[in-house]
Amino acid sequence: MKHISSRDNPLFKELVRLAGSARQRRKAGQTLLDGVHLLSACIASGKRPLQLVATQAALQDDEVAALLQQLSDIPLTRLDDNLFAELSELKTPSGILALIEPSQPAVSATHSRFCLLLEDIQDPGNLGSMVRSAAAAGCDAVFMSQGCADAWSPKVLRAGMGGHFALSIHESVELPALATSFPGKVYAAALQATASLYDCDLGGPLGFAIGNEGAGLSAGLLDICQPFTIPMPGRVESLNAAVAAAVCLFEAARQRAHH
Repeated sequence: MKHISSRDNPLFKELVRLAGSARQRRKAGQTLLDGVHLLSACIASGKRPLQLVATQAALQDDEVAALLQQLSDIPLTRLDDNLFAELSELKTPSGILALIEPSQPAVSATHSRFCLLLEDIQDPGNLGSMVRSAAAAGCDAVFMSQGCADAWSPKVLRAGMGGHFALSIHESVELPALATSFPGKVYAAALQATASLYDCDLGGPLGFAIGNEGAGLSAGLLDICQPFTIPMPGRVESLNAAVAAAVCLFEAARQRAHH
């Protein structure tokens, strides 16, 4: 096992660049998974990391040791604690990071049965939460416009809690074209709509379009979608984008369980 104690080490420098830059992640076609939970989800999906780095303390942890046993063929490097802290955004790092190649599936709406279309979602926490909710509700795909945050950034991955590995993720998608070619219905929440979410038939091939946290959906995309409202009897007019997505997805999941 290699041991890195110097900031000048080429591998460490590359990991720092990947941790901090979306451009570097796209250029290299690689990203970092931080912690046992994400690494477990990655392995469970049948994906193998390219490289592992861990602290001395992590190597003595039973949970980490069990994971490393499954990955005995993957190069493992021990990092000094202070160097590891520079790569992890967690306040109490778990001490293990994996270098992976994110899947870049070919964009196809025709095969999807239940998906999320995300337009210009810029908050990494919201984006990750939506991926997590989509995975939990049984979606098979998430399609993201070019204006969305980087789906494979450490913050989005952390908020996604492994959801990235339970469905296919498509970035930089022309959503109006995708919605037009989608074989089923694409719904979108709109304030001026008259139909309630709970009155919509959410069986069959289904997509939900969710717009930017502040601006909502673009007119071009909204025109293609079937509008509905989420009834809100309280004194607030709108929901956080990630919460609205979850409400829609789980109403669909409820209906689809009975179809």
